[in-house]
Amino acid sequence: MKLFGLFNCKSILIFAASIIVSTSMFLTTVILSNYLTYQCESSSSSSSSSSSSSVYLDHRYDRNSSLIFVGGWPRSGTTLMRAMLDAHPLVRCGEETHIIPRFLAVLEAHSAAARTEQMEEAGIGADVLHSASASFLLEIIARHGDPAPRLCNKDPYTASHAERLASIFPGAQFVLMLRDGRAVCNSAASLGIRIAASNSLNMTACLMTWSDGVDVMHSACSRLGEGRCRAVKYEQLVLHPRSVLRELLEFLGVPWTEKVLRHHEFINKPGGISVSRMEPSSHQVIKPINTESLTKWSEFVPDEVKRNIRLIAPTLEKLGYDPDAYPPDYGKPDEEVVENVRLIKDNKELFERLAWEVRNQSKIKPHEHN
Repeated sequence: MKLFGLFNCKSILIFAASIIVSTSMFLTTVILSNYLTYQCESSSSSSSSSSSSSVYLDHRYDRNSSLIFVGGWPRSGTTLMRAMLDAHPLVRCGEETHIIPRFLAVLEAHSAAARTEQMEEAGIGADVLHSASASFLLEIIARHGDPAPRLCNKDPYTASHAERLASIFPGAQFVLMLRDGRAVCNSAASLGIRIAASNSLNMTACLMTWSDGVDVMHSACSRLGEGRCRAVKYEQLVLHPRSVLRELLEFLGVPWTEKVLRHHEFINKPGGISVSRMEPSSHQVIKPINTESLTKWSEFVPDEVKRNIRLIAPTLEKLGYDPDAYPPDYGKPDEEVVENVRLIKDNKELFERLAWEVRNQSKIKPHEHN
């Protein structure tokens, strides 16, 4: 078992992060990360400081820890889901790390047959690789936020690597966020976000990329099975948050708390939910859960896309979305959601101010010069 929060070992993160962008240095990264972690723990057993003994208290994390991974195609509600989970006293997700999906992509690239044979000849089998990868990933997940009984990571593209993560962390559980691809692409276009190198202003190209990418994610989740991975539709989450979250928390083995329905009350508050101004959805989760973004996209879908939607995005119908409905009928919202919409409308200036604060609040501390 590994104890994280050893501030005298920050060199592990600095070293690994500095070379993760180089695929040629991948094996050096993961192996030395594992080695340095061991060395740090060994040295810390003989000398401790108040910071290293208090930051993570008695929370210990290893490969068998019941981590939670929240993923899905960008603009599918992953930020909302992680904020709601973050409101739970027993769970901590935190902001996107960005480096974890890049790390996993490199790991997948080095798992090709030729590469695998090379590594095995060098004595680097699956156990060594998984152990080294787990050390690096746990350092990132455990140390970029406060400790908690259940640690959670939210990086959308990790859903493409769910099976790899499941083999590295056999006790992990996965939450896959799904959303109508037409809404996803409209949201990306309105914010000027490029997703997976596709042109978000071209809805046909965006939907084709979404369809292929989400099919990979959904297939991986299905192969893991309902005991390991649970798919949650964004539309049902915002329409029926109480019932959807009750079912999800039961799946995760986490007790129910009303706080998950009041995530907005804890955004960027001391001991609350930390959000990043660098994430495009952060300014939206300062509001209580609502249906503002549910169907407003439907009027912006070009007629040509509507006519060819089944060819452009076959995954849409596969996931149960009606390709011919504009707008689709996702269902009626619960009364508490209707009340949230009223609250937002009556306090428009307040929520605009809170959104502005999130967009302009940097957590990066100025460098101190000696």
